[in-house]
Amino acid sequence: MLSNPFTPQNLVGRGVQLDQVKQILAQDGDLLMTGVPGSGRHTLIRAAAQQLGAKVLEIDCLRATNSQRLLELLAEGLLNVFITPTELGLIQRWSTEQPLVLEQAGGRSRLVWHFSAGSEWNLLQALLTLPQKIAEWLNCRVVLVFQNFPHIQTWDRGGKWEHNLRQEIQQHSRVSYALIATVPQPWVDDSSLQVITLGPLDNHELQPWLESSMATEGLQFDPDGQTLFLHYVQGHLGEAIALARRIWLDCRTSGCIEILAHQVHRSTLLLVEDLSLTFESLILLLPPSQVRVLESLALDPTDSPHSQEYIRKHQLSRGGSLQGALASLEQKGLVYGPEYSYRITLPLLAFWLKHRLV
Repeated sequence: MLSNPFTPQNLVGRGVQLDQVKQILAQDGDLLMTGVPGSGRHTLIRAAAQQLGAKVLEIDCLRATNSQRLLELLAEGLLNVFITPTELGLIQRWSTEQPLVLEQAGGRSRLVWHFSAGSEWNLLQALLTLPQKIAEWLNCRVVLVFQNFPHIQTWDRGGKWEHNLRQEIQQHSRVSYALIATVPQPWVDDSSLQVITLGPLDNHELQPWLESSMATEGLQFDPDGQTLFLHYVQGHLGEAIALARRIWLDCRTSGCIEILAHQVHRSTLLLVEDLSLTFESLILLLPPSQVRVLESLALDPTDSPHSQEYIRKHQLSRGGSLQGALASLEQKGLVYGPEYSYRITLPLLAFWLKHRLV
């Protein structure tokens, strides 16, 4: 399988946000990074941490199906980051006074403990204290990233784990916490977290990457072809990478060097055809009311889906039902909120919906 030469080696756009994140981390701040999948949230945090010389520990809360699994992921993450003999020696010494043990066998290390009712809070506090201790001992900084943070709510019904994590965020001076979500949760307003939201990239931010990447492969757009490409991807870097690769593969087959508008359109149709099963599966998972809203926005983009005229035209549900569908689609990362005019976040999904319905 061919690799993707269009995967950026450096950050595309986001210069302003990169400076913001670096400033927050340098000042021992904590942040919430929001945006749709593919907007560069993880890449931005990693880039900022790397420039500051900080170690990055990432925990994907989507993999945490219960409290014990969250603790296991946290322990695994710690030992994926702190791996040198010096660091492991510090962990070994620290663990002698903790309710867990560092085991080293067969060249592998792991933190183990006896899990019993009521012990989980002490274990959580110990595991979250460890990065702070190592940072103090080694005079370094650590960035602890919780991806898909709102997923904790699927099993943390009383909110106890979320509350404890948020309390720990306030206490550690050498560890910065970065939470990643699609949209902010209500509790964020009452926290000290600084919120950075990543919207779609502007064309002038995508264009330099697009031109240089194509030139590296011996290709170039004619003006109409580039304009159409940027129109189709709507500032979504992930889909821009996918479409650029598809065009490159098609040009390898046809032998073209200059990319014209009709070639961009043809490659987009072929890519969307390849993605159709994924899109079909996605649509099947959504309630009919949300599917109807997506279809309406694909056929007839608007910044006023609540208007009576738009509701009548597309036979949408009125009142709270429409607002609930929009809010749920925004939470799932499928529709932007009013700040981006309720656009579908995945331009290729919008393209597929429109061509399926017309």
